[in-house]
Amino acid sequence: MDELVARLRAAGCVFAEDEARIITEAADGDAARLEELAAARVGGLPLEHLVGWAELDGRRWLVAPGVFVPRQRSELLVREAAARAADAGSGPVLLVDLCCGCGALGGAVAARLLATGRDVEIHAADVDPAAVTCAHENLKALSDDGGPGIGALTAHTYAGDLAAPLRAEVWGRVDVLVANAPYVPTTAISLMPPEAREHEPHAALDGGDDGLVILRRVIDLAPRLLRPGGHLLIETSEGQVSAAVTHMTSAGLTATVLTDDDLGATALAATLPG
Repeated sequence: MDELVARLRAAGCVFAEDEARIITEAADGDAARLEELAAARVGGLPLEHLVGWAELDGRRWLVAPGVFVPRQRSELLVREAAARAADAGSGPVLLVDLCCGCGALGGAVAARLLATGRDVEIHAADVDPAAVTCAHENLKALSDDGGPGIGALTAHTYAGDLAAPLRAEVWGRVDVLVANAPYVPTTAISLMPPEAREHEPHAALDGGDDGLVILRRVIDLAPRLLRPGGHLLIETSEGQVSAAVTHMTSAGLTATVLTDDDLGATALAATLPG
């Protein structure tokens, strides 16, 4: 283990000890497999793509090669979205996850609600068919986890541009809309770690000239998707907060800035008045 940690640290892996533990677990005692995984990681392949999963909010989510890897900082969105769902009616919480990737963000919000006994209806969409395949499997696994005291989950996944593929009956009824849309300015992608810029889909990273091109579209969709009193939650960067809040206000939403220094996360919550 110590040798593996040293190799990973020399390759620039910040969390070398944690990664060594995960790689060793994935190898399951197979020395050749261990060397294969270690060499691939040292060579720059994302750990999550190598082992086939990423962790978010205490749960492992299937992640296939080439699919966007959920970040730990998204736990801020998860807990804030779940808290805001508390004002939903007595029926199933209607949850929409746009730019859903592997489905981890919406799935983690749903998991929190299910654990409190709430029923959840989730609609998850992404432009990347490979990501939608992962989301389908992850949400199916979450649905299969039911038991005493656990709410029921109904899940729908779609491949398409933002909310375009959503069913007509969803519009205007959504309790909580979450979106980890791409928000990296185009020129900043080259500054990202190689495992992101070389192995994750460009469309999942590129937010246009100022990083807000896709987020503005999500904000514009929110008043038509949300019920009165419904909530939108998006992730962004500290430098984009002012412009994003201005756009939310222009769209008729009431915005709140969310931060978590431990996670290094900045997000925005917005409510449709009702």
